[in-house]
Amino acid sequence: MGRTYIVEETVGQYLSNLNLQGKSFVSGLLIGQCSSQKDYVVLATRTPPREEKNENLRPPGDKLDDMDEEWATEHAKQVSRMLPGGLLVLGVFIITTLEMGNDFQNALRRLVFAMEKSMSKKRLWNFTEEEVSDRVALHICSSTKKIFCRTYDIHDPKSSAKPADWKYQNGLSTSWHSLECTVHINIHIPLSATSVSYTLEKNTKNGLARWAKQIENGVYLINGQVKAEDCDLLEGQKKSSRGNAQAIGHSFDVRVLTQLHLSSDHRSTATVQVCSGSVNLKGAVRCRAYIQSNRPKVKDAVQAVKRDILNTVADRCEILFEDLLLNEIPEKKDSEKEFHILPHRVFVPIPGSAVMLCDYKFGDESAEEIRDHFIEMLDHRIQIEDLEIAEEINTACISSSMNAEPSLDNTDDEQQPKEPIKTAIVLKIHQNIGVIAAFAVGILAAGVSFHYFSD
Repeated sequence: MGRTYIVEETVGQYLSNLNLQGKSFVSGLLIGQCSSQKDYVVLATRTPPREEKNENLRPPGDKLDDMDEEWATEHAKQVSRMLPGGLLVLGVFIITTLEMGNDFQNALRRLVFAMEKSMSKKRLWNFTEEEVSDRVALHICSSTKKIFCRTYDIHDPKSSAKPADWKYQNGLSTSWHSLECTVHINIHIPLSATSVSYTLEKNTKNGLARWAKQIENGVYLINGQVKAEDCDLLEGQKKSSRGNAQAIGHSFDVRVLTQLHLSSDHRSTATVQVCSGSVNLKGAVRCRAYIQSNRPKVKDAVQAVKRDILNTVADRCEILFEDLLLNEIPEKKDSEKEFHILPHRVFVPIPGSAVMLCDYKFGDESAEEIRDHFIEMLDHRIQIEDLEIAEEINTACISSSMNAEPSLDNTDDEQQPKEPIKTAIVLKIHQNIGVIAAFAVGILAAGVSFHYFSD
């Protein structure tokens, strides 16, 4: 028996209203949440058309092989940054004028695996063995209105398509539960002066991977209490007038406690490391996760919060490096310190749902620009007054300085660098609305400081 997908009715309306505009197909993403019994789809978004300079000279594609896999994969990567904890890109949809043949199925299969591979590269966490690894490929024939729903196991590159059920439900996510927390981070990542092969981006990600272990192993208090993993999240919550706690969307306050010291059986040595620079991330991370209302467990809720914390930090760093590459400016070697204000997180509601997505706002960006970003990425209109600014504008900054000093760092024996690190980067960060800011999602209120030391 295949998977069952419970789908918000507004998703069905959105798919029905998509206009092919003379094209042979339209494709996009399906967004929602997995559970052991069934999956929930709360949003669908069409992949935006790619602007081509010579688009008028190109003949219209009549095969799915004409789908721009690279562009669709990049869209999935950018949309994944906009998702709070608990939500995932569950798969893809395609609307065609004709029923699909085997070539269409193969193209969809390739797209599902390519998207998952792209999104997994930036993650600081891994799926557990118990989690569902099926991803959906939905095909709708616009002429016959037939729906074909199939799934692929992303952990098995040789997996074949399996049939799945696609069922609509009204008000699916109106009573989902939210979990919110603020995590204060202060991450110091030294950059070795003797290394030459690692990029700064890769070295930073390696440093974040060590910090991620602290988050994974932390203690999570839900409304001030430590709860057993297998307990119902709603245990002890106020019930509705019908006597059902599931019918009400609850909001939970989460606090994260991380260990300050390593366990006694973990070997660690203090080493003096000659560094050409370091990366410091400091600030307050505002996090939010959502969990479906069908008997949610504590372990599922905690896992959603953990992943939002890790995703937010990883996305901020990834977007920073994208910005640095786009706006390459020579280092200012005679400047001691330089500060840059980073964008802050803005939450955006899904119409008719209790779930909110996120976008990011630079200090000089207007609310209208945020609205335009949302339309471009998710193809849904929002009201400016519905934007929820989660972080103050000045809570995040980037500072750069030059000095000559070694770095004293506690380094795990098994994690000492084996390869050198390339340390040449640029300092100036300049906002590029058309290329990066329009895709800038998943950003936290954290300060990143670069310290450059002379040789």
